[in-house]
Amino acid sequence: MDAPIHRQIETLYRNDSRRVFASLARVLRDLDLAEDAMQEAFAAATDQWPCDGVPDNPVAWLVTTGRYKAVDAIRRNTKLAEISGDVVERMSRVAGTNALRGEAAIEDDRLRLIFTCCHPAIDVKVQVPLTLREVCGLTTDEIARAFLTTPTTMAQRIVRGKAKIRDAGIPFVIPELAELPERLDSVLSVIYLIFNEGYSASSGDSITRSELSGEAIRLCRLLLDLLEDPEVMGLLALMLLHESRREARQDRHGDIVLLEDQDRSRWDRNLIAEGQQWIERALASRRFGSYTIQAAISAVHAEAATAVDTDWKQIVSLYDVLLRIQPSPIVELNRAVAVAMCEGPESGLQRIDAILDRGDLLGYPLAHSARGELLRRCGNATDAIEAFQRALSLTEQMSERRFLAQKLAELRGG
Repeated sequence: MDAPIHRQIETLYRNDSRRVFASLARVLRDLDLAEDAMQEAFAAATDQWPCDGVPDNPVAWLVTTGRYKAVDAIRRNTKLAEISGDVVERMSRVAGTNALRGEAAIEDDRLRLIFTCCHPAIDVKVQVPLTLREVCGLTTDEIARAFLTTPTTMAQRIVRGKAKIRDAGIPFVIPELAELPERLDSVLSVIYLIFNEGYSASSGDSITRSELSGEAIRLCRLLLDLLEDPEVMGLLALMLLHESRREARQDRHGDIVLLEDQDRSRWDRNLIAEGQQWIERALASRRFGSYTIQAAISAVHAEAATAVDTDWKQIVSLYDVLLRIQPSPIVELNRAVAVAMCEGPESGLQRIDAILDRGDLLGYPLAHSARGELLRRCGNATDAIEAFQRALSLTEQMSERRFLAQKLAELRGG
């Protein structure tokens, strides 16, 4: 196979396979069938493109090819004989339309699929994991880690969600404007989790997956076009402010650079300015929520010329507000770190120990990493080593593993 075309197909699969899947899901109304069709479309590209060349619109080509592959599969499968007529007729009606549709229209199918996965008929515990699996293509293990649960439990939830969509005939559409507010919380949660997986990948060689964080920002902009809600503005601001620091978060070897050590001249000031504008609009509405508060915390960091200039007291106050709006162990952990920066490592350490002592975040590597760092600053190298070892055992992200290994080497060397 021609190597450049092979690499192009690999890149398309990495960046655009879920867009292709979302468009096929809209047409087929069956997630499993859409997944199979998408895989067959990429296999066809692998066979045909080296001979025929890469089409002008490869995403539309893949969608169209996947649709035809699905028709063939339905016709071959006698178990689906009862529905084949309906599906084939429906796909015949849209034959050729993807070639005429622009890229933006195909991309919008991902937003439709998010709303489908977040339909009120689906259990709220299932909505977000299902969307992360179907819209973003995250593995069951990755999603389980994000929710601090087992892969088996998560797999069962995802299967239930897919069955509900199929059996209840849930439509693949963006809801009417009047229905948007009640569906908003789940959709915003999904978009933010997509961003987080792109901004701090849960596994793999790279700390970031820019295609996911970029997609989350794009989806949030689409959602804001549909509904100018303050929390949509807050989430967009939060993601833009985080994204502004992407280039400074790694050194040239791909290793983690902590916020306090980052070269702030590398932060994207255009993204920061846009994020601050959205925060101001959200706050002015007086109807803001947790995403806007989180964005305000990020803005305090963005406004500091150096790490020493950071207004940690303001950050603690904002975390106090966030805890009232959205109490969670992770918010408590972040607040504990902020307290440590204000009052000293002992104060932060007491709060982290209280969280872990009651059984929360025991499987969360960042809790043990933060605890290790505060123990190190307190001069307790022995317990710091134990905490960093625990964090290392819980993470599969290679940059994080190298960072933790370096911390351990420094402590043992010292």
